[in-house]
Amino acid sequence: MTTKNLNATIPPDMAGYRLDKALAALFPDYSRSRLQQWIRDGHVLANAKVQRGKDKVKGGEEIQVTAQLIEEVSWQAQVLPLSLLYEDDDILIVNKPAGLVVHPGAGNKDNTLVNALLHHAPELAQLPRAGIIHRLDKDTSGVLVVAHSLSAHSHLVAQSQKHEFIRKYQAIITGVLVAGGTVEAPIGRHPKQRTRMAVVENGKHAITHYRVNQRYRAHTYINVQLVTGRTHQIRVHMAHKRYPLLGDPLYGRRLQIPPKSSDTFKEILRTFPRQALHAGYLGLVHPIRGEMMEWSTPLPDDMRNLLAALEKDKQEHA
Repeated sequence: MTTKNLNATIPPDMAGYRLDKALAALFPDYSRSRLQQWIRDGHVLANAKVQRGKDKVKGGEEIQVTAQLIEEVSWQAQVLPLSLLYEDDDILIVNKPAGLVVHPGAGNKDNTLVNALLHHAPELAQLPRAGIIHRLDKDTSGVLVVAHSLSAHSHLVAQSQKHEFIRKYQAIITGVLVAGGTVEAPIGRHPKQRTRMAVVENGKHAITHYRVNQRYRAHTYINVQLVTGRTHQIRVHMAHKRYPLLGDPLYGRRLQIPPKSSDTFKEILRTFPRQALHAGYLGLVHPIRGEMMEWSTPLPDDMRNLLAALEKDKQEHA
């Protein structure tokens, strides 16, 4: 843990504010929840006295904050491949391969994206979750953003919470869609299978737009845009519509093989090793410069090869 001292004076126009609200305005680099924790822990003084977060300020108080910055000591830097699409003092844009876990957890204590990031930029240890703003599932490939500074982290979290990121995906689903559409259905933890998410009445609001890119004999290649960003959202929503992602081990259904398929094509479908989902585009407002920025990355080889096989099968049976 490292300590940083912060000082400020409550301006007159904040008279009547709750202390926690005033601190959030004075120290925008830190989340309100973190500031509230420091208040509860006695690390915030107003005119040299400990205060409560709900206490009202009068204006003119001298604020002293002893900021406790906790490093994730259990998360170790490791020399691992890291594909960066962009980097500056405030953000890193990563192209994550399928098969890479984003951050350490139960069953994945190392060899994760976070371990690679900490080797590339050790200062990320000072940031919440090592700067990770949003996740991609282990077997989903594509673009994600990582905060490189504390001020950027706060701004990016705010954008994410307001659903202001533009996140576009490509997916291959089981079944032939007639047309595109929107799924608006709440997502929460499955009531019986706790490792799964599901559409549940008391879940969090979730919206997914999708449109048809190409149809095959028993599958469809689609483009997807997230409005919200719930855990497993695309996988859950498409399964809810009875068009699960091809290769999805958690939400998929029995393998669908078109009639009279070649043995080679059957083998390609049977052995595709993951859910066919790629986060191909990310757009966001730069947290410091305020300009709109965007990044895209092409489909990985496994999905391109799968699409080629689907197209060949389609042509052979036209």
